[in-house]
Amino acid sequence: MPKKKKKSSKKYHTTKDGRRAKKGLYYNINKKRKSGKKMRKKGAKGAPTAAAFRKSAKTAKKKKKKKK
Repeated sequence: MPKKKKKSSKKYHTTKDGRRAKKGLYYNINKKRKSGKKMRKKGAKGAPTAAAFRKSAKTAKKKKKKKK
């Protein structure tokens, strides 16, 4: 039997390392940079707040420690 491909959801995306993750703040920032659009100024309507960055940092993938 051939493998069925999962239906893509609008809330999720596949990362470079193959994980499925929710589309969040950094996903949208990287998408906008890739398209060449300018970012909104700090404090502008619709721009991410400091609280949004703190919240998204909690869910970020942890960096691996280097072994000596």
